[in-house]
Amino acid sequence: MTKSISLKQLRPKLSKIMDEIDSKMDRFIVTKRGKPIALMMSMDDYESLLETLNILSDRKLMRKIRQAENDIKKGNFKTLEEVEKELDIV
Repeated sequence: MTKSISLKQLRPKLSKIMDEIDSKMDRFIVTKRGKPIALMMSMDDYESLLETLNILSDRKLMRKIRQAENDIKKGNFKTLEEVEKELDIV
């Protein structure tokens, strides 16, 4: 969840805010005089967003993802059990 907090409110609550970011994956928009100046989020959250952006910006990969989604809709796939049986893993 994204919350808003002023810079003045943030200073005395920084430790508590950091705990919320770490434990609840909350995001905080920090404002100064009512205007957003920064965003605070966990490193895991940030890295996840970067990975998503990388995937979305890769045209070749996005084509493969769309093709896989179409294959699934058409029933053109194998279950894990079928693959394991073919590989004689079971």
